[in-house]
Amino acid sequence: MKTFGGTVLFLDRNDINTDEIIPAKYLNESSKEALKPNLLEDLRLEGFDPRRDIAGKGAVLSRSNFGCGSSREHAPWALEMNGINIVIAESFARIFRQNMYNCGMIAAELPRETLDELFRDFAGKAGGGAGKAGGAAGGGAEPTTLSVDIEKALLIFRSGGREKRVPFTLEGFERALVEAGGWVEYAARRY
Repeated sequence: MKTFGGTVLFLDRNDINTDEIIPAKYLNESSKEALKPNLLEDLRLEGFDPRRDIAGKGAVLSRSNFGCGSSREHAPWALEMNGINIVIAESFARIFRQNMYNCGMIAAELPRETLDELFRDFAGKAGGGAGKAGGAAGGGAEPTTLSVDIEKALLIFRSGGREKRVPFTLEGFERALVEAGGWVEYAARRY
């Protein structure tokens, strides 16, 4: 099973689409690794610079309808190649969400009120708070980290002595895909 969690990248915006996650001009790449340097290069968000803000991150916290737009596995692959195996949002585009689980990754849905609280209490603390992409830039403050307890379906956010534990739903087939490492590994064990 993959490792989930790490330093959180806060992307405070609704409707981040797959073309912003990985631009269509890179869809002809012959390997997942080739997608790595182009993650989020077309995302326009105040305070966010992908060349500076993605390195070392293990999780994304965003808003509603994450992964909307064109359906493509390349979007989860680009996240995965950058060490990001969990995205937390209010909602996801259906195909993007399923592609995350098919890759053995987690697309955790939380209520808007919980996301508001996490952005308010943790985004500004994570590295100085870079505008709407709070926590993405440097600045001396302690970054926000996320630990994921798969067994208990629990997200644990920590920063500067603060901690918040948030339950999420991970059941049935999605749990089986995560535990196996994705659809290919799941099928190899079962068929």
